[in-house]
Amino acid sequence: MSFARIAIIGVGLIGSSIARAVGASGMNAEVRLYDASPDVRARAQTLNIGLVCATAEEAVCDADLVILATPVGAMAAATAGLVDALADGAVLTDVGSTKRAVVDALAKITPARAYFIAGHPIAGTEQSGPDAGFASLFENRWTILTPQDDARPRYQEALSRLSAFWTALGARVEIMDADRHDLVLAITSHVPHLIAFNIVATAEDLETVTESEIVKYSAGGFRDFTRLAASDPVMWRDVFLANKDAVLEILGRFTEDLAALQRAIRWGDGDALHGIFERARRVRREVIEAGQDTPAPNWGRDQGGDGKS
Repeated sequence: MSFARIAIIGVGLIGSSIARAVGASGMNAEVRLYDASPDVRARAQTLNIGLVCATAEEAVCDADLVILATPVGAMAAATAGLVDALADGAVLTDVGSTKRAVVDALAKITPARAYFIAGHPIAGTEQSGPDAGFASLFENRWTILTPQDDARPRYQEALSRLSAFWTALGARVEIMDADRHDLVLAITSHVPHLIAFNIVATAEDLETVTESEIVKYSAGGFRDFTRLAASDPVMWRDVFLANKDAVLEILGRFTEDLAALQRAIRWGDGDALHGIFERARRVRREVIEAGQDTPAPNWGRDQGGDGKS
């Protein structure tokens, strides 16, 4: 069930965390790394988390697992540049925060000798780059796999091997349809980040309050929004463009619910406000009970959430 040679294309937060997690797991596998940025490759070389290769083709040659850890918008081009070097029987997967666009793009160009299984580890921070990675990032976090409808026996074997790989890194694995994934992540990750980007930009644009006051008096709520808003802008630009249908659907519902809150405030309807706030508070308790966060105060905590996805 194990992989002997693992190629990771893209050595940012997720890619470098996978490399570190493979090493920490005791998995007997050679890890090869490639990033399109020469600066990132140079930095990765000093971190000693894998064999840094000069080209993507060199990284994936003879690899039995190839992991695309590039921004979603770059995955098709990255894959097109390495498909000829894929080994027979290689498992090709990704870590992108959207799945339908990735599946549609990569399934068409993956050669028949390889097995493409889209994936998304729901883990990350607002930090980026090879130095941001850490081995425990995936522990007790969900990884969603969205396999294709492929009846080949070896495809099912590839799915089992990939599931076992993520389990070995400490993750919990869920199988899900790509469209369902995109809708679920739109509400749990994408729209919350969009709201964070927007509220921070609105605060910066507010002419009646100075930027120094915003920074100096940032209460917990705004401070948490700035953490989300610190996430990689290139990655999130690609996420919203790739998952626009699901995001727009959730934004429509959110706008309606926001209007209901606005009416309750205008009309002084305290019961309506209390009911909505109590429901939201209950969800927070359920997130903690599910082991997806800790009840400890969040001041200064530097990891958690889905700042990549």
